[in-house]
Amino acid sequence: SLQHLSPHHTNRAERRRLFGMDNWEAYETKMKAEGLNPAAIAAFKYNFEKLTSGVSLMIGEDAISPVDELPSYEALSDTDPTLLQSTVMLKLNGGLGTGMGLEKAKSLLTLKDGNTFLDFIAKQVLQMRGEFGVDLAFMLMNSFSTSNDTIEFLSKYDGLATGGLPLEFVQNKAPKVTASDLSPVSWPACPAHEWCPPGHGDLYPAMLGSGSLKMLLDKGFKYMFVSNSDNLGATMDLKLLTWFASTGAPFAMEVAARTDADKKGGHLAKSNKEGGLLLREAAQCPDSDEAEFQNVGKYKYFNTNNLWVNLPALQAAFDKFAGTLPLPVIKNGKTVDPRDKKSTKVLQLETAMGSAIECFDGAQAILIPRTRFAPVKTTNDMLALMSDAYEVTPDHRMILKAERNGVPPNVKLDGCYKFVDDLLKMVPNGPPSLIDCTKLTIEGKVSLAAGVVFKGTVKVVNAADEVKEVAAGTYTDTSIEL
Repeated sequence: SLQHLSPHHTNRAERRRLFGMDNWEAYETKMKAEGLNPAAIAAFKYNFEKLTSGVSLMIGEDAISPVDELPSYEALSDTDPTLLQSTVMLKLNGGLGTGMGLEKAKSLLTLKDGNTFLDFIAKQVLQMRGEFGVDLAFMLMNSFSTSNDTIEFLSKYDGLATGGLPLEFVQNKAPKVTASDLSPVSWPACPAHEWCPPGHGDLYPAMLGSGSLKMLLDKGFKYMFVSNSDNLGATMDLKLLTWFASTGAPFAMEVAARTDADKKGGHLAKSNKEGGLLLREAAQCPDSDEAEFQNVGKYKYFNTNNLWVNLPALQAAFDKFAGTLPLPVIKNGKTVDPRDKKSTKVLQLETAMGSAIECFDGAQAILIPRTRFAPVKTTNDMLALMSDAYEVTPDHRMILKAERNGVPPNVKLDGCYKFVDDLLKMVPNGPPSLIDCTKLTIEGKVSLAAGVVFKGTVKVVNAADEVKEVAAGTYTDTSIEL
């Protein structure tokens, strides 16, 4: 709500005039000068108009109902390999991993056995091509920041680009909005800070504006499987593709069962008004509804960001909505220079790729096993994946070992281990054993000797300033004070 920006008596239309359309021309001029395509400009215009309209960007409890039952992956058996010829596998690879202290594509991080995310992905694609004798189409959506590094790294995999398709298209960027008056922010000290990624919902306008959607349709592609490059469980699955094709649905989302570890992430729900499926992210939940949002017994499913899209249906949706998918807008408050908390306050307008589920009549969701969801958002996730709680399958997937029963170890590292470099200093001899660990909490500066095994719930505390070592041995359901 923009009430803090204007007197309470100002009506919505006037507020819109005051803030919105006066500013829009400045945004349009700025985006055109930057060389952004019409689809990118139209997508930002939609988001900006939503912001300035004064409508609430929140999704409250009164607007939604829980989803009780869904079809399940476990019940699928049919496979039709011929569908692979008309399917493209797309990986979102725009993230820099700045939250983990990285200045390069997060997918270039080495995880296990000397392999990076991109190694795993390339090997998955080549393995499937060999297994099914089909030149499975593969593309990446990179960002300006990740494109060069990624293409250079993947050049060692001969023939990864195939079928006359380029290996990548590049996502758009969006102007940051000055919080106080909604004008385009200006930051001459570093003009690059005036722009931000528009969220992975940008997949759709980026496909349209880059010509990738038209190219895929012209080549006869019908289905697209999209997932994040940091989720190594998300392989092209023939059972899921066959199910998706058989439903005739325009769009389908793979969801997993929420556990306590997932309660802060978005969830699937039903719209009371429209009756269809929708996604509610934490940023869209009013503070007063936070307890219900985090109730994993009520809202049982979360979006894994593994999505299936019918490409002709996507084009039809663009035609229906005049070139812009009406995705819900997420408003994030930041500072223009992320490292300078005193710099100008800005709003970053973002959309989420999965929220397109509400733009398609007849969109579906399917419950998948946790093995198809192993993302790395933090160093907590990374330590778990590096450990023996996960294994690499013959088809190059990273999955939780069977004895984990679908529940990953809950790792909570001290804030001083937020960055990858610091995490690696904590485990100079490789990761500890976490196969039988329920929860690991580390407070303070520690380093782990080779041969450390954590079982059950373990807490390690070092109150001193200097690093202290946890000696080799097995630690079960205990607190260790160093």
